Amino acid sequence: MLALVVGEGALPELLLEHLADTNTPYHLCQMEWQGSDARGDQPVRKFRIETLGSFITWLKDQGVDRICFAGRVDRPPLDPSKIDPETMPLVPRMMQALQVGDDAALRLVLGFFEEAGIRPVGAHEIQPDILPPAGYLGSHRPSEQHARDADRGIEVIAAMAAADVGQACIVHERQPLVIEAQPGTDFMMQSLLHERANLPWGKAPLGILKSPRAKGLPPKGGVMIKAAKPGQELRIDMPTIGPDTILRAVQVGLDGIVVEAGRVIVLQSALCTKLAEKHGLFIWVRE
Repeated sequence: MLALVVGEGALPELLLEHLADTNTPYHLCQMEWQGSDARGDQPVRKFRIETLGSFITWLKDQGVDRICFAGRVDRPPLDPSKIDPETMPLVPRMMQALQVGDDAALRLVLGFFEEAGIRPVGAHEIQPDILPPAGYLGSHRPSEQHARDADRGIEVIAAMAAADVGQACIVHERQPLVIEAQPGTDFMMQSLLHERANLPWGKAPLGILKSPRAKGLPPKGGVMIKAAKPGQELRIDMPTIGPDTILRAVQVGLDGIVVEAGRVIVLQSALCTKLAEKHGLFIWVRE
């Protein structure tokens, strides 16, 4: 039996549709403080980090042997007064997880489930087609300069891994322009848009976009590279792009997007391809 713990974003809803289409039984779960856009057709089992031990016991009682975390999840608040007896033995490691970088914290949390005999699985193990094959999505192709920018971007992301920072950057003519940090990929891209177009924050809705040369767009140029950090825990934190990423890239004036083959999820790849074709953007799934 599978437990699906949903967070924010489009990925949970896609997985729910896949599970329904394949008649796969599952328990739908959600952290109490975390929002989600997913709309399952069954009751949601909510839990808190302070009652994680009880939640794990409930999962075992339900016959759950696999658990998948899908969607963005914020670091949880911790109220010591709400810790129950079954969670108390986990508290020292939970406190440790709250003090370290994201990847290390995720590994500690997954360890709690593994010790209970519940195997964490990645979203791509449930729905493999969210990982596109190596090659190009659409007809547009990168230039030799774009390939050099991609090389540089991979170097930058590897350097970021030492600080457990982010999974993406934008490079133009071998020069990193912006890097991803805790606020995420869209914030990174908005920051470049803000600098290029001198737009006030929050005044660049995706819906205004009509073409890559629409009035008010900043000059084109640069490549966004999205890749997993070396040693990243891909079962719970695989990098992801989707249609909104494509729209924002065109709005910012980028030439293309490069993602690491087999280690970056592409949501609604057919729609991503259609948008890239329409706006002259290349999408390179690079080995």
